[in-house]
Amino acid sequence: MRDRRIDVFFYGLYMDASILTEAGATPENPRRAYVADFALRIGQRATLVPSRQTRAFGMLYALTQSEVERLYAAPGLDQYQPEAVLAQQLDGSIAAALCYNLREAPRADERNCEYALRLQSVLRSLEFPGDYVASIG
Repeated sequence: MRDRRIDVFFYGLYMDASILTEAGATPENPRRAYVADFALRIGQRATLVPSRQTRAFGMLYALTQSEVERLYAAPGLDQYQPEAVLAQQLDGSIAAALCYNLREAPRADERNCEYALRLQSVLRSLEFPGDYVASIG
């Protein structure tokens, strides 16, 4: 069962398949998607927070459970917890997926500008909507 692939929704730098590969994962079946009623919040790292009438864009990848566990065992990422989400793919289909979020949202005064710039670059390379990319800055 640990080798069975599951869909995972990534909204931060893990949207970049090369970063996942460098971390020892083999991402398969890439799909652009969003989750409704969540907003991206960036502190030292990114997380999603409930927010009505908003969308958080990201990538769906199929990974094994052991790959996902290794990713989130890395220093600093162990604070993330899995949640089930419904990801609306940009082709219109819906996928049930795991999404990892921080237990507590970053404080309002917390900001990592370097991370935000890197995230904008990833979002642009994946051709997400320009207004969403601009909102990250």
